[in-house]
Amino acid sequence: MKRILGFALGTAMLLGTTAHSMAADSMALVVSTLNNPFFVSLKDGAEAKAKEMGYELLVLDSQNDPAKELANVEDVLNKDIKVLLINPTDSDAVYSSIRAANSKNVPVVTLDRGASRGKVASHVASDNVLGGEMAGKLIIEKLGGKGKIVELEGVPGTSAARDRGEGFRKAVHGHAGIEVVASQPADFDRTKGLNVMENILQAQPEIDAVFAHNDEMALGAIKAIQATNRKILVVGFDGTNDGVVAVENGSMLATVAQQAGKIGSIGVEIADKVAKGEAVDSYTPVPLKLVVK
Repeated sequence: MKRILGFALGTAMLLGTTAHSMAADSMALVVSTLNNPFFVSLKDGAEAKAKEMGYELLVLDSQNDPAKELANVEDVLNKDIKVLLINPTDSDAVYSSIRAANSKNVPVVTLDRGASRGKVASHVASDNVLGGEMAGKLIIEKLGGKGKIVELEGVPGTSAARDRGEGFRKAVHGHAGIEVVASQPADFDRTKGLNVMENILQAQPEIDAVFAHNDEMALGAIKAIQATNRKILVVGFDGTNDGVVAVENGSMLATVAQQAGKIGSIGVEIADKVAKGEAVDSYTPVPLKLVVK
């Protein structure tokens, strides 16, 4: 009986050591929503790189809810993770989650969307201001410097929506022949993009182009436009698979491709350096590219 007990105790101790070791080699990724192809690609890129580097990556979906995001972060902070990677639901609201990580001395790396407050080791993202400017300049070029444009904005309060809008406005500013006739949020969502665009089409008899802060809203807008048989240029943002297909089949003029998978994989590489105590830049850029047929 003693031998059996001793073996069981030894096995339990071994399992406990293994579990602790696994936890010590864990990272967590808290994503704003997995109901968006862009963030699914970001997650996939992070998971592939984590596996390659020998990390266990815990992934939780915040479902675009800041309260859920905080609950997710509090959950993973109890699992002895080395680094918290977070794609914020909101740049201001995420402060609560970052503060929780800071209080436990768990380093934070933000992905795609930044945080307005809190201690963050590095922010990994594309230059959203530059991307918005690229989209605006392309539209102006295609319209010959004259026309009426609609802007579909992302989730209010997110750095991505703010920065893409800033870049777009920077591009169109000073062009006397260009008029932004409507600028409304559709929360980076395809269905909302469809509904918002339907309302704008009813209110605006003249629209020459649409700039949507992401491909999902752009695809929703295209569906609304197609139902009216009006010819309107549409430019999206993110370079998702569906967005690229829409460019290839001619229903979308272009998409500013962010390479979501690279944001995820580079995020894990940066997190690895942070976990090892190596110096990292406060901002790690991921290249953009314009996808046009």
